[in-house]
Amino acid sequence: MRTIALIHTVKSVAMNFDEKLRKNIDEEVKIYNLWDEFLAINPNEIGEFTINNRNRLFQDIKNAEFTGADLIVTTCSTLTPVVEMIRPFISVPVIAIDDEMARLGVTFGEKVLVMATAESTVEPTKSKLAKEAAKANVKIEISAKVCHEAFRAMKAMDMDQHDRLLKEMAREVRGYDCIILAQASMAHLEDEIRNICHCPVLSSPDLCIQQINEVLKTIKK
Repeated sequence: MRTIALIHTVKSVAMNFDEKLRKNIDEEVKIYNLWDEFLAINPNEIGEFTINNRNRLFQDIKNAEFTGADLIVTTCSTLTPVVEMIRPFISVPVIAIDDEMARLGVTFGEKVLVMATAESTVEPTKSKLAKEAAKANVKIEISAKVCHEAFRAMKAMDMDQHDRLLKEMAREVRGYDCIILAQASMAHLEDEIRNICHCPVLSSPDLCIQQINEVLKTIKK
């Protein structure tokens, strides 16, 4: 049986992603979870991902590697740029939750909107999309909208308020070819926001699980 180590920063994602993965994985696996909310809260409070936070994430990923995991997955987009730095130092594949979402996000047209609740997620997501656009040799124009009040509601575990605020923000959106929901904690709103905005809307968890299934097929038992 293969083993997957998950690294989370948001409590609601930690619970939901583990459950969703177990239901949708193509084979029986053992799953370990690590929850480090500091790595979401601190960068959002101070406006940067510090060298200490980079070292903290490196230690989290190394600790996941020490479990003997065949695959490591980080479920927070704020971590993605640093995950890309750390990958060469890890002996097993490391997937960032927004890898597949970003790859697909540049295929619908030039105008892309990043919707987020945490400011710390915006620049990593925009950077990831820009890199994928360069790989695909396409031009995109990336905008962003951030609902800070929804982030505070999520921290308080008031998801009804979180959802209401994001749907209100979505009603102000017009003229985009694709909308990226920058955080996994927003994924359950994908269909509703698509219906409100009348354009493709992408979220990361389901696409990440598809990628996990594909990567597992490449790992020898």
